[in-house]
Amino acid sequence: MLANVSTDEVLSDGRTMAWLGVGLFMLALQFGSLASFAVEVLITVVSVVPGVDAAAALSGLQGAVDAIPTLLSRETIPNQGYYNGSGYEETFLGLAPAMAWALRATLVYVYAFAAAGWAVYGFQIYRSQYRPADWTPRDDVIDRLRGHKWGLFGLVIVFMFVTMAVFAPALGPTTVEQNMRNSYGYEIDYWSTESGSVETVTVGDANLGSVSQGNDRNIGPWSYDDYGRFHPFGTMQDGSDLFTFLMVGSRISLVIGVLSVALSASIAASLALTAAYYKGRVDLSMVLVSDGVMAMPQLLLLIMLTTVLADTWINEVYSGGFLLALIFAFTGWTYMWRSVRGPALQIAEREWIDAARSFGQRPTTIMRKHMLPYVTGYLLIYGSMTLGGAIISIAGLSYLGLGVAPPTPEWGRAVNLGQDYVRTGSWHISLIPGILITLVVTGFNALGDGIRDAIDPQSDSAGGETAGAGGGA
Repeated sequence: MLANVSTDEVLSDGRTMAWLGVGLFMLALQFGSLASFAVEVLITVVSVVPGVDAAAALSGLQGAVDAIPTLLSRETIPNQGYYNGSGYEETFLGLAPAMAWALRATLVYVYAFAAAGWAVYGFQIYRSQYRPADWTPRDDVIDRLRGHKWGLFGLVIVFMFVTMAVFAPALGPTTVEQNMRNSYGYEIDYWSTESGSVETVTVGDANLGSVSQGNDRNIGPWSYDDYGRFHPFGTMQDGSDLFTFLMVGSRISLVIGVLSVALSASIAASLALTAAYYKGRVDLSMVLVSDGVMAMPQLLLLIMLTTVLADTWINEVYSGGFLLALIFAFTGWTYMWRSVRGPALQIAEREWIDAARSFGQRPTTIMRKHMLPYVTGYLLIYGSMTLGGAIISIAGLSYLGLGVAPPTPEWGRAVNLGQDYVRTGSWHISLIPGILITLVVTGFNALGDGIRDAIDPQSDSAGGETAGAGGGA
């Protein structure tokens, strides 16, 4: 943001220094959580390299990051306490587990929205004090997006979803390790009404006594089980906490979706710019290739490839998530390419492209510097919409028992596990993740609509003040 500004200018501006100070303070508060998420993504990327055990290679870094204290964490604001007959022990300030968890979750989202406000305020400082130009076309795009209610709705939903994925360990009332991976390796204390004393039980045995399998055996949303554990979304059919399952599943969906869309956008942009620059046979050949890929039934192709490659090393990366991302990218790039090809062909006919050729610039330089910036907006639009489609496709494959390998949490798998109890008191197992999938996909589509109308106010979907705001960026 301040790349073109001298250090003396920044240091002499008290408002900028205050903004930087607040940013460093906020980063220090949650550095452990942010670093943990970054290391997890790094492990996913490194594990792609054959013959490299990413978990072993980065185990030291993962341990060091996990040891960093953070303000909004389960250790700082614990909710896994127990009732001793007169009050709660081992919970934050002696609060009930539900209140302690709700406090931590609320503070996490307050922190996230405060960080977003900090970023927006920093952009305003840069825009008013440091940017050489008083106005750029991006200003109109941002202003139109700010007045686009449907787009802002999508932005809020997407932001809350990303926050959920980044801070998943802190949001869950318990940990994935205790919840499902090694439930018999942990013990909890609870108040026994029969004996009138505090007793100890393994988490696995507590889960067996807290299953949701119908009307007479059910732990519903916003309730406690017989062992004093609070479940915001209730329990699953095996007694594990549904909220923790969904929080971790959001991280899986986000990483796979972003990776697949990034690969699709890279392929689509590269081929569209190449076809627009050279035209003729190059463009025709790419049209034929894209038609061939689009002619193949994507769902059947996804099922076939996930089945054929199920026993390969690539399916072991991120519990099969990396394989899914590759399949989505190499079967879905055609739709984004079709959307970007038209604008790329229009840009290729502009005078400055001919001027760049006459000055002897290389084709790759022309495409990167003079053509790519004008199609980036379209990549953002269709990338946002494609990401929503990728998330629902991931959920659909998990529902069918394909894609992400069990028992890794994934939203579609939760819908599948609860389908036998939809008409019983355990309806929450399927309904809640189904609602979340619908809401998140709608949010990404709404954000894409808002970006499209902000970039091109003359589009068919734009209306009212937005449509009359003037030309696009």
